[in-house]
Amino acid sequence: MISIIGSGRVGSTIAFLCGSSGLDNILLVNRDGKKAYGIALDISNAIPQTSPISITGTSDYTKITGSDVIIIAVSASMHVVSRTELLHEHASLIREISSKIKQHAPDSKILVVTNPVDVLTYVMQKHEDLPPKNVLGIASSLDSSRFRYILARELKTNQSEISGALVMGEHDDSMVPIFSNARFGSKKVGDLLTGENMDRIKSDVRNYWKSLRDSHWYSVFGIAKNTFAVAEAIIKNHDLETSASVLLEGQYGVTDVCIGVPLIVNKDGIKQIRTVNLEKAEAEALYISSNRVKENIRKVLP
Repeated sequence: MISIIGSGRVGSTIAFLCGSSGLDNILLVNRDGKKAYGIALDISNAIPQTSPISITGTSDYTKITGSDVIIIAVSASMHVVSRTELLHEHASLIREISSKIKQHAPDSKILVVTNPVDVLTYVMQKHEDLPPKNVLGIASSLDSSRFRYILARELKTNQSEISGALVMGEHDDSMVPIFSNARFGSKKVGDLLTGENMDRIKSDVRNYWKSLRDSHWYSVFGIAKNTFAVAEAIIKNHDLETSASVLLEGQYGVTDVCIGVPLIVNKDGIKQIRTVNLEKAEAEALYISSNRVKENIRKVLP
């Protein structure tokens, strides 16, 4: 079973993807149980005729018992200037949810979507000492998708021609696009771009969400699809190479913080944190980014 906590734009879109693909039984949990029930009623009409799955909505956390995957998409409000605007409010919500998961579904795989995702992934794991391999923050795969799109636009090609587009670090202003890993066909993108080009692309990736807001829209479909891909890998037990925010204990020279890194995930959660070679400037930027996350973690420690 997949439990999705939060039934706003993102939570309901993830539920739609899970339901319309017939992935698994779905439980929507929302403080407004009627809203969750209504969304479930709507999505139930998108379940394939041949699928045996069901979807329901509730405000009752005891119903998450037996969940294989729990997706956290709650929000107290909408951030406008920075993803850390609601840091304290969201950290409080995550502590409450972490305790409920520990009580009712301690072995579930937990996918955190709520921002600031790196800090909240850390809080989720540490508050009830949940197994680190079971807790992932979904964001750097979205940033990597945006990086791929912007590289394709800059190089006037299709996204399918771009490989290795990877973003690491904080899901915010210090995120680190790894140009050294990206390829256009067989060519390194770094050999095709000037320093000025790369600085502009880096800024565009970091501010992508602001471009969405300027167009009177929100980040919904991209993050929902990236979250669905991880849930699918867990439910179907296939190895997925992606990137996500996870607790690091020495990898990339970073300790006791959650940031986005490349990894492999399957039904057991985090199977492996992958190592990619970074240029010196990229490694230094990643270290700075990890410290930015640590600074925000300290603000919400009890």
